[in-house]
Amino acid sequence: QLQASGGGLVQAGGSLRLSCDASGRTFSGSNMAWFRQAPGKEREAVAAVSWIGTTYYSDSVKGRFTISRDNARNTVYLQMNSLKPGDTAVYYCAADGRRAPLYTTRNKYDYWGQGTQVTVSS
Repeated sequence: QLQASGGGLVQAGGSLRLSCDASGRTFSGSNMAWFRQAPGKEREAVAAVSWIGTTYYSDSVKGRFTISRDNARNTVYLQMNSLKPGDTAVYYCAADGRRAPLYTTRNKYDYWGQGTQVTVSS
């Protein structure tokens, strides 16, 4: 029900925009998040947007990444600027499916996309 796209290979300092298209149900009343997982590391939340529009960013991406949502298109975006090699990971979009406080822990999200690879070369 969630389809992530937009990943790729980019040089350090470059930009990418990830998209997460939802189908099968509307997620306008859900909190949405982007997680990432690098090889050998835990999956971590990098950005989230609540069903009322409040946002969260991890310290590692604050000021460089922007999360946004278009409820009419049932889509969430992650604009990633000033990319660094440390941003290399598989990026997953997720939805919690409910009107709840904005959490950033993996177990609060019930719906997951398949992941899209982002590779940043130095």
